[in-house]
Amino acid sequence: MELPPVETLQLDTTLDTLYANPKSVQKLLDDTKPWLKDPYYFKTIRISAVALTKMVMHARSGGSLEVMGLMTGYAVPPSATSPASLVVTDAFRLPVEGTETRVNAQDEANEYIVEYLKDAREGNIAQEENAIGWYHSHPGYGCWLSGIDVATQALQQKFNEPFVAVVVDPDRTVSAGNVEIGAFRTFPEGFTPTGSQGDGGATVPLAKAEDFGAHSSRYYSLEVEHFKSELDKGLLEGLWNKYWVQTLAQNPLLTNREYSSSQMLDLGSKIGEVAGGIRRGGGRGGAVGAGWMAGVAGQSGAGAAGKSPIDRSLEKVVGDVKTVAAKEKAGLMAAEVKAKVFTCGCDPARGQN
Repeated sequence: MELPPVETLQLDTTLDTLYANPKSVQKLLDDTKPWLKDPYYFKTIRISAVALTKMVMHARSGGSLEVMGLMTGYAVPPSATSPASLVVTDAFRLPVEGTETRVNAQDEANEYIVEYLKDAREGNIAQEENAIGWYHSHPGYGCWLSGIDVATQALQQKFNEPFVAVVVDPDRTVSAGNVEIGAFRTFPEGFTPTGSQGDGGATVPLAKAEDFGAHSSRYYSLEVEHFKSELDKGLLEGLWNKYWVQTLAQNPLLTNREYSSSQMLDLGSKIGEVAGGIRRGGGRGGAVGAGWMAGVAGQSGAGAAGKSPIDRSLEKVVGDVKTVAAKEKAGLMAAEVKAKVFTCGCDPARGQN
């Protein structure tokens, strides 16, 4: 087992205050419910290093299947230096059976949540934080909300505010060397957001293209920040002391080989679809059909003006190819560096330097 690649965080003992949960502030927020007046009230989510590590390790253990868990914490009102935020202090798994495309919390999971929080408050832990959100994994296809995810988050915000949805991509986390994570909140019914909420530059598999962005007008993303306090330090050191050998020895190209292969197949499908669109349209200035190319052609943004739908689709494919190539090169370079460092430049065949 290897540790997930969590960004290096400087220890700041002042961040221990983020584990404090002033009941007076929470009661004021619960009474006033400012998020009802401003759908964009929460701008940031701050996740502790331990909670982040637990979420990534859980997502990684699921392999190609989606997993789901709950996060505990509390809300923080805006101040003179920072906007309103949600603080995640801990996370735990839910007994949910997922598939390669979806995961849903059923009655058993809901009962588990209630019992867990009850035991946390009344037991030896004496944990006072409430459930602040849920997380689940998107193995290999990025951080965004599907139609089912939007419906789940909207239901939770209706009855359990404040609440946030977090998505972790374990495959891209290992491939990129940094945590691929996103946090989202849905808009209330009848609300019309300003501007586009989707990510036109995201690399999404062809099979997920129709669902990606289809519900982007119903949610917005929060800025994700991580913190490491004195309380996290001991736990992280314990994990490192146990798994440091596996962490240094891992090679993303080997541990993530299935994901790399699926990326190659997906790129082949996208290239084939673009080539077919060029043939059907009589050249690069022609029209596109339905599906992935239509979604790319319909996206607007910088540099999109004056370009044909086929040109925008070609640029998207070229961008995806460059992204995959850069990750493969980084993996090969990392393997070469580790070989030079740990073999001391020795040639095993000759037995000399």
